[in-house]
Amino acid sequence: MLTTGLTGCMASRAGAPITSPIAQHGQLGIKNGQVVDRNGRPFSVAGPSLFWHNKGWAHNGGLEPGAYYNARVVAGARRLCHASIIRTAIGVERHGGYIDDPDYAWEKLTTVADSAIAEGMYCIVDWHTHHAEDHIDVAVEFFQRVARRYAGMPNIIYEIYNEPLPAAEWRSVIKPYAAEVIPAIRAVDGKNLIVVGTSTWSQDVDLASEDPIFGDPALAYTLHFYAGSHGEALRDKARVAISRGLPLMVTEWGAVAANGDGDADQAETRRWMSFLREHGLSHCVWSLHSKEEGASILKPHTAPDGSWGSEQLTATGQLTTGIIRNW
Repeated sequence: MLTTGLTGCMASRAGAPITSPIAQHGQLGIKNGQVVDRNGRPFSVAGPSLFWHNKGWAHNGGLEPGAYYNARVVAGARRLCHASIIRTAIGVERHGGYIDDPDYAWEKLTTVADSAIAEGMYCIVDWHTHHAEDHIDVAVEFFQRVARRYAGMPNIIYEIYNEPLPAAEWRSVIKPYAAEVIPAIRAVDGKNLIVVGTSTWSQDVDLASEDPIFGDPALAYTLHFYAGSHGEALRDKARVAISRGLPLMVTEWGAVAANGDGDADQAETRRWMSFLREHGLSHCVWSLHSKEEGASILKPHTAPDGSWGSEQLTATGQLTTGIIRNW
């Protein structure tokens, strides 16, 4: 029980509980096209992604998604399903995103990241946008700010572009964007993993593998899927990328349809989990929130206090937290 046990147990030299993922595995890196731990061994992590942080998005009886960006929720994710990672989804352009209210976004981000560090978890800092190339200067400023705060903390993973749209071509749009943001991070933080989005909502990993980014030893590429919409054809694209040595991370997936709704496709979810295990891919499931949609882990009106039991979980939540717990 993490909230009463691990958080109070003897800590590692880095301050994390000695039984935590970060204490046991430490700095992540890339070796032979795979994510590895500090000992150079292949290592995959699993956990939930939070919903968009955006201020003013009232769901579920007035609860904003930002209400779930707190320490109790992070500890609850660790306790509930032994999550080794949690993903923030820092909305950028619309409805109270980072551009509208950077102070609010920063407070939410740092609350979750600091809490993940205290729990000994990894934390993805996700630039949650479909149009990152329109605001390169903002992205550079944001990620340098993150790096200045967390350089030297192996917990942090930088996800610099959530889901480029199909029109955002890898060579002409995404790769040039990455060429601006990655050096800005590396000027401050030379070690922590950076994950680069791929075109068509981070599905075209095969196209990225034709023209990868060279020169960074800790770089991975984003693969997203929703089991209710994506199957063997997308896995085939991933196989092509893997065969070419492209390191992948599944920073967002769902058991439901790509629109975030409907019932979980359990059979396709099982196929995807077998694929992720076969290739040692880390993953974060969408989403740790109580919005009334199929992808939500929590039932509507569930408080953001982290004290959840099985009765607060949706059917999808029971399925996905079970997967994480047994990863």
